[in-house]
Amino acid sequence: MIALGSDHAGLELKKALMEYLDGKGLEYRDYGTFSADSCDYPVYAKAAAQAVASGECDRGILVCGTGAGMAISANKIRGIRCACCSDCFTAEMVRRHNDANMLSLGQRVVGVGLALKIAETFLTTEFEGGRHARRVGLISELEQL
Repeated sequence: MIALGSDHAGLELKKALMEYLDGKGLEYRDYGTFSADSCDYPVYAKAAAQAVASGECDRGILVCGTGAGMAISANKIRGIRCACCSDCFTAEMVRRHNDANMLSLGQRVVGVGLALKIAETFLTTEFEGGRHARRVGLISELEQL
């Protein structure tokens, strides 16, 4: 199950992601927003990130204008490793090396075609573990500070 969230500036890209996920037969939950009215992105980042952190959803994808605000907000939730990506290489590496469990995209930064490729890369790449597991553990320890 994939958690989705966006603000008004990411709504159209989120809709395209939903169509993509439907076409792949992948289940998702949409945590909002549901309209183009101006809204506060931390509200939707929090809802989707809590679903991932609790295990209700396996991974999450967030969308706002740049992707940055959503990533910053989601990373405030214990257990979340959200990366803002604008290319497939970064999306692959944050999964392989950082075990990122959420992806953030900027609707004003990447086009729909590239965004869907980034999302596919993120969703199909597995964590390598090994030496990277130790580093992810160190990241988790930072949550205690």
